[in-house]
Amino acid sequence: MSGLDFDFAHLLAGSLVLISFMMLYQDRLTALINVFALQALVLAMSVAWQAYIQAAPHLYVTAVIALVFKALVIPGALHRIIKRLGVHREIETVVGVGPTMLAGIGLVALAMVVMLRVTAAADQLAREDMAFALSVLLLGLLMMVTRRNAVSLIIGFMSLENGLVLAATGAKGMPLVVEISVAFSVLIAFIVVGVFLFRIRERFDTVDVSALDRFREAQK
Repeated sequence: MSGLDFDFAHLLAGSLVLISFMMLYQDRLTALINVFALQALVLAMSVAWQAYIQAAPHLYVTAVIALVFKALVIPGALHRIIKRLGVHREIETVVGVGPTMLAGIGLVALAMVVMLRVTAAADQLAREDMAFALSVLLLGLLMMVTRRNAVSLIIGFMSLENGLVLAATGAKGMPLVVEISVAFSVLIAFIVVGVFLFRIRERFDTVDVSALDRFREAQK
């Protein structure tokens, strides 16, 4: 592997972390969905590059799945869902953007320290890609914790799954059948959550998940 191959792989993986911070910064649903589509596009490029430098043709399938479903189909469907539901376009947050970004920086630092120590015996590319992947995963989880809007929770979950895909490809890939199974599991989960969104909107006239908590308290 040449130095250029190594540097470009790290550029793409690092870009995923940067885009995760961009997602945390967004306060409007349409912008958040567009940034997620950008993250999926960069993920597809990263996986395709890993397929090239690892000489692993089956990873190209993963790259195509990420490009078609995550960068095109799912963002387009989310745009149609929020338009059809007529939901409030601003994202309800548990804490402000500033504390969330600071927490994100802390999680990335934690991911780097932990993963670089745990994977000390692995090759340098795999070690750093795993650290980037854990950072993306933790930032996706942070989005799920700090957002109340159900659509943003979906995006946080899919961003978290992007981190898992990056980790799997950086660690010399995973079997093709597993990749396809994961992709269809995410698609099915998206369909189920889409139905869930319509039911929340129909019942509570909002997609703020805190309405579910208030409903449970009222039933006690």
